[in-house]
Amino acid sequence: MAREYVWLECTETGLRNYRVSKETRGTERLSLMKYCPKLRRHTLHKESRKK
Repeated sequence: MAREYVWLECTETGLRNYRVSKETRGTERLSLMKYCPKLRRHTLHKESRKK
């Protein structure tokens, strides 16, 4: 099992609010509706790899 941590970045503010572990083999980029504390509502968060 190869797992790796990725950051979920808000598409509206650009803030990286969540860090989640993800299976690395044969998966697409994550996109989830998560809570953004700056906007105080749920927004779309997409996967972003922090270097």
